[in-house]
Amino acid sequence: MTTETRIALVTGASRGLGFSIARALAGQNYQVWALARTQGALEELDDAIAADGGIRPTLLPLNITDNAALERMAEAIHQRHGRLDLLVHCAINAPHLSPVTHLDARSLDTAFAVNARAVQTLLAVTDPLLGAAGNASAVFVTDSQEAKALWSPYHATKEAGIAFARAWAAEREKAGITAHFHRPPPMPTATRARFYPSENRDELTPCAEAALQVVSLI
Repeated sequence: MTTETRIALVTGASRGLGFSIARALAGQNYQVWALARTQGALEELDDAIAADGGIRPTLLPLNITDNAALERMAEAIHQRHGRLDLLVHCAINAPHLSPVTHLDARSLDTAFAVNARAVQTLLAVTDPLLGAAGNASAVFVTDSQEAKALWSPYHATKEAGIAFARAWAAEREKAGITAHFHRPPPMPTATRARFYPSENRDELTPCAEAALQVVSLI
């Protein structure tokens, strides 16, 4: 690894936008730590990056709601690199659309755990690493669905996580950490397919193209 190599953590890296961002960064001299639940899908990312000739990623097959696992991850990044130059948070839970009066408590708790609580934990464990980089960046993927019927479980939990991120960004602005909040165009992802099962996916923006928009922010 050369001294110019930068260190990035990408969540939700096993598919969709997170997969494409991790792949793009690995081709631009980033050592990517790729976090997702599924080992097999992360190995597909590793294969794609290897085929591209990029820097092989460090695979993190863990659940983002596992606080102890996130702490171990942060310690491993610290031990290996001593810093984190970039955090890209793409991980998301997509609960079923539902009227407010018919929400399933277990599904809602899961959505809050992934979309909101995990953001706070992720920031808590990575903040020292980002601060150590001196000129770090963080990118948070937004997707507001305010005041749309049936969308409350997704919108409420997603916006709660963004609220943590925006407050953290304000708190850390003077520490040399730059935060970006980016809403990508509609993409043919598995998450979107749950919400729009009948739409023409050929008209959507490819994830690889949307990933370049994110990388251009950094």
